[in-house]
Amino acid sequence: MAEPARSSDSLNVERSALNVERSAGGGPILQARGLAKSYLSGDRRIEVLRGTDLDVAAGESVSIRGESGSGKSTLLHLLAGLDAPDAGTLAWAGAPIVAADATERRATYLGMVFQSFYLIPELDALQNVLMASRILGRPGPADRARARELLGRVGLAGRVTHLPAQLSGGERQRVALARALMNSPPLILADEPTGNLDERTGDTVIELLLSLCRETGTALVLVTHNAAHAAKTHRGLFLHDGVLR
Repeated sequence: MAEPARSSDSLNVERSALNVERSAGGGPILQARGLAKSYLSGDRRIEVLRGTDLDVAAGESVSIRGESGSGKSTLLHLLAGLDAPDAGTLAWAGAPIVAADATERRATYLGMVFQSFYLIPELDALQNVLMASRILGRPGPADRARARELLGRVGLAGRVTHLPAQLSGGERQRVALARALMNSPPLILADEPTGNLDERTGDTVIELLLSLCRETGTALVLVTHNAAHAAKTHRGLFLHDGVLR
């Protein structure tokens, strides 16, 4: 049964508690226990995840590798509350999460970066970053200032008014990074963020992502095929046969 929706005041109190915990370091930002997920393919059931556990501490970076089709993206969708597991539990900073009731909490607690940039073509870089704050009923002047600051930090101070079509692939992903950080989330989930980029640009984007997370004390779960990128995180895991090892 989905838990009752929480008021904005309640969410703000939880957000403040998370920021205090993050500044102290080491607190659990994400905890998954026994996550299982399967799908029907014709008359055959395919077990994708078989009781996966994961803990992520405040400020920690964790990489997840695995063969294509091993369930990495499925796991990330469960961790983000975008899909419900068949079994198991998920908590963000100790608060149990039900996928059907996770939308506002996700906007508060999580930043997400995908292989595809998911920028709105008709909006310039600044407006795309501000979309994260619009989900929470903003933005105001302070949000616009923060969006400009973030675009500056990812090296796009001179591209604020450019549309996505006027940006390179690497620049579009930088806009996506700024958007993910817009609401100062304690955790970023990144699903193959360099998958659509050439090697050099991908290396630059990963360095930028890790640097921004270190600077802000933001935890990171990075799904990647790239062993060199995975090696840059605090901890590396491998998803095999539905279980993280």
